[in-house]
Amino acid sequence: MTTTPPPPADEPDPTLQAAGELLRALASPVRLGIVRELSGGGKYVHELVTALGVSQPLVSQHLRVLRTSRIVTARRQARETRYTLTDDHVAHIVLDAIRHVQE
Repeated sequence: MTTTPPPPADEPDPTLQAAGELLRALASPVRLGIVRELSGGGKYVHELVTALGVSQPLVSQHLRVLRTSRIVTARRQARETRYTLTDDHVAHIVLDAIRHVQE
């Protein structure tokens, strides 16, 4: 039986490392807004631009970060791409954070 040794004392637990990377990917008001908008269902870029009131290049840049982090997925439909959340867990984190600061 092979067991993996624990990480050295100066390295964080891999689970904590992954959670930190997730939170870093969300650490932008625009990305939080995108996740909030997508929590209601898939949207096209032009819908996100209208809802967030920011430019299309900025939305696309932030969507790229969210896609790289596997927070959102993209599906091409005709001439447009529809973005959806990979799962609802991230939406809960974001919506809870927004509710928390509104209290």
